[in-house]
Amino acid sequence: MAAMTDTLAAPASHLLEVKHSRFLANAAPVTAPEQALEFVASVSHADATHNCWAYRIGQDYRSSDDGEPAGTAGRPILAAIDGQGYDRVVVVVTRWFGGIKLGAGGLVRAYGGAAAECLRLAAREPLVQMVELELECPFEALGAVHAALAAHSAEKTSEAFVADGARLGLRLPASQAEPLRTRLRDATRDRVRVAIPGSPP
Repeated sequence: MAAMTDTLAAPASHLLEVKHSRFLANAAPVTAPEQALEFVASVSHADATHNCWAYRIGQDYRSSDDGEPAGTAGRPILAAIDGQGYDRVVVVVTRWFGGIKLGAGGLVRAYGGAAAECLRLAAREPLVQMVELELECPFEALGAVHAALAAHSAEKTSEAFVADGARLGLRLPASQAEPLRTRLRDATRDRVRVAIPGSPP
């Protein structure tokens, strides 16, 4: 799956009516499955016929048809999230039955359409792709290293001192990884080793 680039800037909702059935889509940004399920519970309507939902958080995703025919609600909602290029998002589409059956194709279009339109109209917020690096440097280079970390939005996740220097774990925006390497090489006369954890330096 291609890397998603956006999440929602704020919760959003959209109401769609199809053959007298009302479909209310509610969407929100989330960072964990528990948070997604809490949102599902908070916006579900007890008086509705169905509260169908899906979320995508990186490689983690789930969906529910909540009693609708299998594959006609949760999966189209998830497809709308992916199709709009979203990540870290949950969408709940609540249906109040209007007396006319829509058939499987009609349900897929209604649930997927309500979710897609809700997301299309919502305010987007870019997600910054982060990378983790390991860095080894001699003690005398630590001052230059810490100055470089601050300049490139790098967060220190671990720090250990070894016989000849320090070993740091870093987390930073992917776009800053190469500029950080270059700056460290120039500032320390190439005495700093930077590697992605688990790969050769």
